[in-house]
Amino acid sequence: MSTGRDTPGVIAPPPLIYLGFLLAAAGLGWLLGEPSLGLPDQVRRIAAVVLVAVGLMLDGAAAFAFRRAGTAVEPWKPSTAIVAAGPYRFSRNPIYVGFTLAFIGFAVGMDSPMALAFLFPCLIVVDRLVIAREERYLDAKFGEAWRAYARTVRRWL
Repeated sequence: MSTGRDTPGVIAPPPLIYLGFLLAAAGLGWLLGEPSLGLPDQVRRIAAVVLVAVGLMLDGAAAFAFRRAGTAVEPWKPSTAIVAAGPYRFSRNPIYVGFTLAFIGFAVGMDSPMALAFLFPCLIVVDRLVIAREERYLDAKFGEAWRAYARTVRRWL
């Protein structure tokens, strides 16, 4: 929650949350000698590249929409506008959808079932300790304008 400043008070920068879960899964998978996903190497590499590229493109489009609206992308900075253009027409959180796609791509590229399993707790942390805080902040800051947007656009997809 907000610490009295004009920010949502997220627990950590979201990219670091995703990276932390990915690294923890890689470390645990290495320690336990996890099995392979069982995909042929060529299929795995292509899937990984496509997922990471699509995730990063979605993140870029979402960041561009924020910049175009003149508001900060970073959740530890004040928001000055509700962004409802670009990918925000379809998802209230396209950046996190992009991070999730990239995470899956890295997990596939690493051939790591453990990383795929760690995605679920990662998403719970992001949903509860980042998105929920951001949405409370936006509701408090923008009121009915935020609520109208939230009623018409899904949180994730």
